[in-house]
Amino acid sequence: MPTDTPYLAETHVVENQPTPLVDYNLFEQDAALREAAAREGAGWAEADLQAMGQLAGSARVIEWGNQANENEPVLHTHDNYGRRIDEVRFHPAYHELMRLSIEHGYHASHWADPKPGAHVARAAGYYMVNQVEAAHCCPITMTSAVIPALRKQPDVAAEWTDRILARHYDPRNVPASEKAGITVGMAMTEKQGGSDVRANTTRAVPVGAGGPGQAYELLGHKYFVSAPMCDAFLVLAQTEVGLSCFLLPRWRPDGTKNALQIQRLKNKMGNVANASCETELRGAYAVMVGEEGRGVPTIIEMVNMTRFDCMVGSSAGMRQAVAQVTHHCAHRAAFGKRLSEQPLMQNVLADLIIEHEAAMALTFRIGRALDERDADDGEALLARIGTAVGKYWICKRAPEHAYEAMECIGGSGTMEDCIMPRLFRESPINSIWEGSGNVQALDMLRAMQRSPGSVEAFVSEVEQARGGNAYLDEFVRALSGELQDLTDIEYRARAVTQKMALALQGSLLVRFGHSAVSDAFCASRLSGLSSGLTYGSLPSGLDCKGIIERATPSA
Repeated sequence: MPTDTPYLAETHVVENQPTPLVDYNLFEQDAALREAAAREGAGWAEADLQAMGQLAGSARVIEWGNQANENEPVLHTHDNYGRRIDEVRFHPAYHELMRLSIEHGYHASHWADPKPGAHVARAAGYYMVNQVEAAHCCPITMTSAVIPALRKQPDVAAEWTDRILARHYDPRNVPASEKAGITVGMAMTEKQGGSDVRANTTRAVPVGAGGPGQAYELLGHKYFVSAPMCDAFLVLAQTEVGLSCFLLPRWRPDGTKNALQIQRLKNKMGNVANASCETELRGAYAVMVGEEGRGVPTIIEMVNMTRFDCMVGSSAGMRQAVAQVTHHCAHRAAFGKRLSEQPLMQNVLADLIIEHEAAMALTFRIGRALDERDADDGEALLARIGTAVGKYWICKRAPEHAYEAMECIGGSGTMEDCIMPRLFRESPINSIWEGSGNVQALDMLRAMQRSPGSVEAFVSEVEQARGGNAYLDEFVRALSGELQDLTDIEYRARAVTQKMALALQGSLLVRFGHSAVSDAFCASRLSGLSSGLTYGSLPSGLDCKGIIERATPSA
């Protein structure tokens, strides 16, 4: 072999491939996020959000997300001497992500300092860390969501709230009394009931007199407990009066281990960096929260907040998918052009971006409603019905969105050494957990029936865009008729909920969105101009190039 031909060994030259999307600012590079945060009352948080955007987009933090997903949690039921410990151990990267979110207050800042825009500001930060790694956000969400439920029992809340609000992460398996900051989970699901929690069979036996704030022992099996290393859990159990709510700590007040035993970890398709488990309660100590026999209305205060976070999480997953595919298509060429310059690819990319921006607009509008609900009955009603509508539709749209984004990248997008498979596996989670599609559609009906004025508050919000787009006006007119017709309404609940989501998204985009995005949304979602069965079927005459340029990271 001649020695003067080194080029013969140069067979692996990487060409026509994008650089990794790292070291970019997730806030600065997301126009829809910047606009939503300012519009919905969190403009005062811009400096903090800019800082988090830079941090969350750094190669170091992105790598934490990769490592946490590559190294799944491991259950240790006993120590090497045979003592029961029920400890789940995580990779250090998971703990780094937990520390990042808690130290920035995404578990509690909106409760610790409930000023105007607090829910929106917190949601914006949570949305960014969710893009890095969604699984660690489960305990962050539950810790955030427990506060409204605990307030149903002031004496219990007084004992636990300060440590819940603290921006201090302590993963040690020790009593909560030894920690400056704690996390709180939730355990409702049982095998025989699923969403029908009134079928739960876990029993609560009073230690003394019983009643709100008093001690009980719980016996039963919880089939799905997420984040089992939380310091306490809100659970449901049956008393002689009926299904009641309890706060169940991992350790008893005397410092001994509580009688909750982890049977196994769930083998999940997604959300793998976070542990979920089956847990046996063998006379576990707990205290009653709220009125006896009124467990569902008590714990629903927590559930409603977790459902809002499902909206945030699915919107975040869409944004990360959009960032990845627009970055890829801006740097990858085929058939003589950049992918982002190919007309058919422009149709697909613009459609994915429209979906994300519509999800973002709806999510952050409900965030403002949460901020203002205590002072404005109309906002409270909008938050009530809008959370059910938004959780249904935004989370329902995420899986197809993730798949289509993966297809834009091609074969490389299916490889486990990029984020796209993780986004795809995460995409159904928010739709299924915290109330699946049917549960959300039925919850929308429940809001219509049990929260007088909720439909009127919804229609009033949507009507604010009247005259802004002809397709929207006609769509809202038809929807108003459907909302007044209660014939077989339960059978039609999904279709009605979908139309409500589209109407609200369209109204928000027409009033506040980028004109190219709002025009494309109304033409493709609210008219007969598009088949609507797959992404990439936008009608002609839209500014796809402008929509794509707006959403593409500059990194």
